[in-house]
Amino acid sequence: MNPQSLKREPGQKPARRSPTKKVKVRSVSKLKRRDRPSSGAKPVMTLTEHIVEIISDSGEGAQRCGQAFGSIAARMGNGIWTAEIIPAEIQPPARSISGASGNRIRLASQRVTNWGDEVDLIVAFNEQVLLSRLNEDELRPGCIILMESKWRTDEDPEIAASYAGTCDELMADGYRVYEIPMESECLKHVADTKRGKNMFVLGMLCSIYSLDLKITREQIAFIFAKKGDSVIANNVTLMEVGYEWAEANLDIKFRVPPSKLRQPQIVVNGNIALGLGVMASGMEVCAMYPITPATSASHYLSDVFENVGGMVHQAEDEIAACAFAIGASYAGKCAVTITSGPGFALKQETIGLAVMAEIPLVVVNVQRGGPSTGLPTKVEQGDLLFACFGGHGDNPKVVMAAADIEDCFYSIITARKIAETFNTVVVVLSDASLASSQQLFPRPHVTEEWFAPPVDQSPIPEGAKPYDWDVRTGIARRFIPGQPNGMHCLTGLAHDRWSRVAYDPDQNREGIQQRSLKLATLQKTLKIPPVFGDDEGDLLIVGWGSTKGAIEEAVERLRADGLKVSSLHLRFIQPMPSGLGDVLNRFNKVMTVEGNWSDSLDDEIIDDDNRRYSELAWLLRARYLVDVDCWSEVRGQPIKPGTIVCAIRDRLP
Repeated sequence: MNPQSLKREPGQKPARRSPTKKVKVRSVSKLKRRDRPSSGAKPVMTLTEHIVEIISDSGEGAQRCGQAFGSIAARMGNGIWTAEIIPAEIQPPARSISGASGNRIRLASQRVTNWGDEVDLIVAFNEQVLLSRLNEDELRPGCIILMESKWRTDEDPEIAASYAGTCDELMADGYRVYEIPMESECLKHVADTKRGKNMFVLGMLCSIYSLDLKITREQIAFIFAKKGDSVIANNVTLMEVGYEWAEANLDIKFRVPPSKLRQPQIVVNGNIALGLGVMASGMEVCAMYPITPATSASHYLSDVFENVGGMVHQAEDEIAACAFAIGASYAGKCAVTITSGPGFALKQETIGLAVMAEIPLVVVNVQRGGPSTGLPTKVEQGDLLFACFGGHGDNPKVVMAAADIEDCFYSIITARKIAETFNTVVVVLSDASLASSQQLFPRPHVTEEWFAPPVDQSPIPEGAKPYDWDVRTGIARRFIPGQPNGMHCLTGLAHDRWSRVAYDPDQNREGIQQRSLKLATLQKTLKIPPVFGDDEGDLLIVGWGSTKGAIEEAVERLRADGLKVSSLHLRFIQPMPSGLGDVLNRFNKVMTVEGNWSDSLDDEIIDDDNRRYSELAWLLRARYLVDVDCWSEVRGQPIKPGTIVCAIRDRLP
């Protein structure tokens, strides 16, 4: 098969390979194996970027290896983006296509904003996990494949045949296959290769990509700091063995020159960035119940939050977590609750209480695939309309969306300020892609402006009302329990300015009106995000959330080809900034790119009358009466810039 035949049109399903297919196994002597020592010094190929994947069964350490590799490259000055590949099952069967677990690392000589297109080099611990990536069309034609070779001589003849047949087919298809004796090399130094093979691979990759061994040793020491010196020493030894083996046996050597960084950088994933943002904002309470993919944010805060006077409360369920956060906020400080889609659904009644009682609250929803249990470990942007309009009755909330990992940090600080300024609920949308991906960004410089002000315990003036709404802005002074003259009955029922239960039609209307005015007041302060590209043209792509980097990279490629395409990325979804309609009207066509469902007009039964649009497209069409088109993808993976390029070309004349 010609490697070019692996290319497919958008929407076309890749060919599937059977993991148990019976094949004729050629003798080892006739295979084009590439594990021979190279003679003399190896030439080093300089690259501007490369995409690497390490893939294994769950528990073999591929994710840790990938994260370490990305961190080492970042410390050397490369731009990076790492993305975890997580199986849907907690403990999937070994050697299964569905059980593939690992990490993708995109390293470059410039800032990286997304996980890129197809993979240039992949390390696979067995052929089954490799087939999972091949079946998902993730390998670039001619991709370099480094395979654990022990399966060629496995005692089970079906396993040996599957491995040998896969290698033969891959080489016939034009892939560069290197068979690596990972286990046999590691067994010379450790008894259990599951606790070390990943470090052998790390050393091998450091050799291939010319990474500094001193920094690598420091990174290993950091990873295993809590395990003790002996564990660190063993892992350093295995890394060095992998490095030396690659130097002696592989004929591939790359160098990705570092970028010229002018200020200190940090490398964290989106969930850690959320946790850092919680601490930087001055919030002191995080209440949550564990749920994928949000849980690691609470794990991080549980380790460090008390160092800055904070507390993580793990409640018995999502509803209790939200109620706890509301209680903490009512007591004087804004609190945060972190969850994912199913938990966000359960919190709706208590979120409604915070809206009605006008108690500041920050809610983080790390989105995942749905509905119901859906795709717990996969990415989707399916909660936008739910975040804006979830809950019964008129339930106005501020809805923000983090655009990248750095924005996960700053969005939380902004959310806390808005929640306390307007005494309302602010929802911050992240997603599974941002949660586990790592990115290099400038180290934040903490300022006092980020922090919550001291709790105001000064006496309330005689006659002041708990909900003495400003008729222009809808904002009322916040009463804190314990303030002299501030006693009143807090209720989730409709109430008047005195917080007395009120079913009077005019009083009910006034309460709804004042709560709604807060969004209008905030909207007047928002600036239109800058247009990426020209301010007018043939097509404007509008996005939100984690698609920003992929959209802008796609737009750059199209503009380089002379196409008049620009993009605009929204961080505030509810309310949207003033003047956005004017920007949309300056382009001949407007289209959203999102990670949620939209019907395709290519389907026979779909037409303009029954088509379902993607979620941001619905909002833009309704608000601005612009004929907004949409393209979306729900494959459970981050959207690739190359895929967006193809989708946009299809919509241009």
